[in-house]
Amino acid sequence: MHTPLIGLTTYGRNEAGRHELPAEYSESVYRADAVPVLLPPVDGDKLAEAWLDRLDGVILTGGGDLDPALYEGEAHPTVYNLDPARDASELAVARAALKRTLPVLAICRGLQVLNILLGGTLHEHLPDAIGEDVTHRVPPRNPTRHKVRVQPGTRLREILGVSEADGVSWHHQGVRTLGKGLKPTAYAADGLIEAAELPEHPWCVAVQWHPEMSAAEDPVQQRLFDALARAAAR
Repeated sequence: MHTPLIGLTTYGRNEAGRHELPAEYSESVYRADAVPVLLPPVDGDKLAEAWLDRLDGVILTGGGDLDPALYEGEAHPTVYNLDPARDASELAVARAALKRTLPVLAICRGLQVLNILLGGTLHEHLPDAIGEDVTHRVPPRNPTRHKVRVQPGTRLREILGVSEADGVSWHHQGVRTLGKGLKPTAYAADGLIEAAELPEHPWCVAVQWHPEMSAAEDPVQQRLFDALARAAAR
């Protein structure tokens, strides 16, 4: 098997005029014996297709909120870091990757991008929708940890090798209704869908938590990147 090239979507242009991504994403890909390629937002499906001509797999990364207008949602005071260029670019990358059946790992915001692409919707603010029995983000915007129950008979269960995983959680939105074809594969204790996959796709796994933030010390989380790299190498 050859060394796969894995594309990672980046944050949009910041105030300093830079595109950035936390180093933990690239480091997790390196540990999987793959090569990370950063994908800043591009304009249109044509450029997304040109990228994917050269890539073996894609990671849709975390970040700010998607525009609620994309899923007929409502404005909420907690919605932050809206970036129409990034929204459009990641939807184009996800669309092209699914069309080509490239391996896809979607993380946090990435799960939400995939869900919206397939016609799903989101809760605009989880405390308003499902309460605060489980803390998915520490105010004002800090990560935390909680357990997720991984469903038997799923690709995610096969990859992680555990029925319960400890994930780094850093989101205030989540799946309200799943997009067409997506199957839920993990839940939080409050019933929130924490992972999903596309059974009809060769390899498409989405998690709401941030495996890259703990993969260096947690082999269970690193297995997601290892499995993506193996699928991409094939």
